[in-house]
Amino acid sequence: MKPLRAALVLFFAAPGVAVASPNLVARDLPARTGVVAKAPTAFDLVGLHWQGAGVVRFRTQGADGTWSPWRLSAPESDDLPDRNTAEARRNRGWHLGNPFWVGRSERIQYRLGRHVRRLRAFFVRSPLLGGTPQHVKPFTENAPPIITRAEWGANEAIRRNRKKGPKVADSVHFAIVHHTAGTNSYSRSQSAAIVRGIETYHVLGNGWDDIGYNFLVDKYGQVFEGRYGGMEKAIVGAHAMGFNYGAVGVSLLGNYNGAGLTPAARAALVSLLAWRLDVAHVDALSRVTRVSAGNPEYAKGAAVDLRAISGHRDTYNTSCPGNSVYAQLASITRAVAATGAPKIYSPLILGGVGGNVRFTARLSSAVPWTVTVTDSLGRIAASGTGTSTAVDWTWDASRAVPGRYTYTIAAGGVGTAAARPVRGVLGNSLPPVAVTQLRVDPTVVSPNGDGVGDTARIVYFLSASAPITLTLADATDHQLTTLFSGIAAQGSHSFLWKDVGIPDGRYSITISATRTTGKRVTRKTTFYVDRTLAQTKLSAPAISPNGDGQFDETALTFQLTAAAAVRVELWRAQKLVGTLLTQALGAGPGQLSWNGRLGSKLVADGSYELVLKVKDAVTTVTERLPVVVDRTPPRLRIASRARLQFWTNEPATVTASWGARRVTKRVRAGYFRLPVLRGAKHFTLTATDTVGNKAASLRV
Repeated sequence: MKPLRAALVLFFAAPGVAVASPNLVARDLPARTGVVAKAPTAFDLVGLHWQGAGVVRFRTQGADGTWSPWRLSAPESDDLPDRNTAEARRNRGWHLGNPFWVGRSERIQYRLGRHVRRLRAFFVRSPLLGGTPQHVKPFTENAPPIITRAEWGANEAIRRNRKKGPKVADSVHFAIVHHTAGTNSYSRSQSAAIVRGIETYHVLGNGWDDIGYNFLVDKYGQVFEGRYGGMEKAIVGAHAMGFNYGAVGVSLLGNYNGAGLTPAARAALVSLLAWRLDVAHVDALSRVTRVSAGNPEYAKGAAVDLRAISGHRDTYNTSCPGNSVYAQLASITRAVAATGAPKIYSPLILGGVGGNVRFTARLSSAVPWTVTVTDSLGRIAASGTGTSTAVDWTWDASRAVPGRYTYTIAAGGVGTAAARPVRGVLGNSLPPVAVTQLRVDPTVVSPNGDGVGDTARIVYFLSASAPITLTLADATDHQLTTLFSGIAAQGSHSFLWKDVGIPDGRYSITISATRTTGKRVTRKTTFYVDRTLAQTKLSAPAISPNGDGQFDETALTFQLTAAAAVRVELWRAQKLVGTLLTQALGAGPGQLSWNGRLGSKLVADGSYELVLKVKDAVTTVTERLPVVVDRTPPRLRIASRARLQFWTNEPATVTASWGARRVTKRVRAGYFRLPVLRGAKHFTLTATDTVGNKAASLRV
């Protein structure tokens, strides 16, 4: 691959904004570790894309000649659109790094994982605004001061889907808190330039429709409007792969893995979340069930139980929003719940004109409430009142004149003591009620107390709010019990069944939803209860079958409570490699030792699964146990003698020896320092991985 002879410069002027818009320069760089590349132009923000497995680290050189610390290019690698969307497809095949504000810089140096085969850098220059953005007056009641897109200088000319408009979800169901993982060293006046730089990189570099976040908050407490489309609408962002739909994404400018959250930033975050969740009538202290659209942590269709205010790490294996912020999320949530006037939560309207219409909602405290229905001429058709922590009133609309009606649910006092009202429209046509995506997870439940498959999660999707009943029946369709009965809101639901105290056998779960006409809609799914297999364990999750007597094999052990046909298979990358055991066994303990061989041949190094299948009179119970085969010693090298910095390609135990001294330290993959060696003229380093493979000694 040859680097581009000329840089690709992407620049658009933002109409109506009295500020120089950022420009972005894209350049392919040589895929060689250690290269120092001069940027085609001075830049303030940089993001990297690459192809091939492995990580990319970089540092930048400022105009004064000083180099920044080394940074991981994608510390928050899941700040992405949902899979199979137009935004995700535009850079398919590339790993997308995060945007880093680095200040005015001129050069970049990078280190590549050994399988990285192509590298592209995006250099963004984002000038400062002529003055500090001024907060507009709150555009709606109780909204916090927010710097709008026009004020921070958003470049509307580059925004995609300008005619079609952004994608809008049914509602905001929860909030995800992020950090940008960039620098914390920025001035108040630089914040808007950082936001503009992120927008430019997300759109022109990543190919997204717009900036990925819905809101951004800086360390000074300034709140910035993010993705275009209306701050009170449920705009779908690109910030949490698999969970963007129905989420509002708020990102803190900076890295909060080490740094503390400033009081100003915390107060702004609390104020913003209190207002935005109240707009959607979401209880900050509640939990929600969201169905993943697919990411490396949660497969497509997986039901995930989340807090109404979650950190990004709750939806993916990431450090975001930083340890400091994540540790405060519980107290931030309590502060959000306590902020503002009385609140109306989870309003539900069941029925339609021509029948009964039931209005329900929860209230944050016991206050007076009123439901008012008006006709198309603005005349009051019906009303109901009460004082409690819940709204529950039914309008008999069986004799109402067909037509368009509006309703308002109000609570609390007047002015600032009043809750944000709920408003909507009633008519003769209502969305049909349907139950879809019903399943029991896992499909084979084994409540034997070994911690695997002891509980069952029942997942389903309801197309419209309705009264539902969840029942359990045996193999003959005889109803055993009712697991749940009540009103369920439109959307995804997850019911955790903890005490599965029924005998082994085949069972079914049936959901029955009642339409406004009184007709019932049902959906049924089958699952099994089987306690035959228990206490499945691997003695070692990784082996190194090289004959040195250390971790040469692993033992798969299990317990059978009844006779069964047992089969153990070896799988890799979702493909069957071979069968290790096929045998009929009686009740009692079972064991299989595996030394990395399939027949007489050793398998290649890599990640595998030992798949245990136990077939009895009820069904086949399957358990998958991951195992790694690793005969390759770790690689160890010196990165900087002066700084006593070293590098290893995998987690290892490093032993340093000099003179009569000997020190051992457990390190992660990547760069690490050994300041204990300061003053030593000569020393020897060795690295041993978790399965005993030892690297060649490094003598310095």
